[in-house]
Amino acid sequence: MSSGSARDPRLPVTAEAAEPELARPPIWRRLAADISPLRDSAPYRRWWFGYMVSNIGSQLTIVAAQLQVFRITHSSLAVGMTGLVTVIPLIIFGIFGGSIADALDRRRVMLVTSSSSTVVSALLVLQAATHLHRLSVIYVLLGLQAAAFSIDSAARGATLPRLIGANQLPAANSLGQISQNSALTVGPLLAGLVVGSAGFTAAYSIDLASFAAVLYAVFRLPAIPPDSDTHRPGLRSVAEGFRFLGPRKNLLMTFLVDINAMVFGMPRALFPALAVHTFHGGARTAGLLYAAPPIGALVGAATSGWSGRVRRQGRAVLVSVAIWGGSIALFGVSHTLWLGLILLGVAGAADMVSAIFRSTILQVATPDSLRGRLQGVFIVVVAGGPRFGDVESGTVASLVSTEFSVVSGGIACVAGVLALSAKYPSFATYDAKEPVA
Repeated sequence: MSSGSARDPRLPVTAEAAEPELARPPIWRRLAADISPLRDSAPYRRWWFGYMVSNIGSQLTIVAAQLQVFRITHSSLAVGMTGLVTVIPLIIFGIFGGSIADALDRRRVMLVTSSSSTVVSALLVLQAATHLHRLSVIYVLLGLQAAAFSIDSAARGATLPRLIGANQLPAANSLGQISQNSALTVGPLLAGLVVGSAGFTAAYSIDLASFAAVLYAVFRLPAIPPDSDTHRPGLRSVAEGFRFLGPRKNLLMTFLVDINAMVFGMPRALFPALAVHTFHGGARTAGLLYAAPPIGALVGAATSGWSGRVRRQGRAVLVSVAIWGGSIALFGVSHTLWLGLILLGVAGAADMVSAIFRSTILQVATPDSLRGRLQGVFIVVVAGGPRFGDVESGTVASLVSTEFSVVSGGIACVAGVLALSAKYPSFATYDAKEPVA
């Protein structure tokens, strides 16, 4: 044995030799989500918590509205149409909302949009309390809510890098996933519980009360004016954002892969029918189905401490979307509730990984002067994609069957991500240490 091949156990351990072992944190610290943005920034902490509370109410309203539509019509197609009536204002106001967020004080924009959403929520309470039972009223109110949400989300996404340092963006995006998926978990569960026990008026009233949290949080934010006064909202401003995006293939892929996943692999509109006909339940079973993907995402986000060490972020997105689609396809052939919930949870965890890295890639590669417009496009994709998915899944279910719609959508999602990765191979090699948009 050579003298340098092993250390004599009788010799004392030097500080230099002990340092690597002492510096390595325990595995639970490496897996646990990084909460430093919450610890270091009081404005971000209030903002994060306020939107989580408000988003719980918003998700409750989305599920309650779909349950109300199904109660009125007993039609999955009618439930799917809730996606169509919201996706149009999401697209229009999301794109122009990003232009507004780049031109005006983003704090003021969020105050106006949150106040508008509060009014819409009050009208949803009123229509339920008066027992109108009119689809047109529900559809119009959901469309107005989507318009306010899209503008608010563009301003909110563009605000995040101004509240924390650039080095904390992966951690903040992980925390954002915890907030979002807490809302996606608690909101549907509350919707199933409250609608089943107290009715639709009570469900919508909880959403109305939840807006107090976000209004307080945004009111306490400092002013967030644009970097310069040279930009004006409008068509020319929107076109400038698309010109920036067009030649940047890696940025473009962050949108395309999510559109593919949500349009083909999101069976949310079918949950009321699956709860009744496949799993032989009711509103509470539907609430469990709605909540299962965000529960999986929440567990994944809570153990996302590893995400900051991933360099090939584009490859992680592609693998995650493929797992999402495969899990949804398997869910479509499952007829046991617990197995279906597990598969939906796996799908949700995979979608969470995709969301963290897509958000980080977009925020790193976009200058602040264009961040609102790119966030507007991002919101159109993230929020609009599931609405198109509602229409797609509801239409296929009405033409063939509910199970066929779920399985074929999952398979189409996997095929789509393979095709996209072949068309844009640079995305799989995207390096977080040397980012190229």
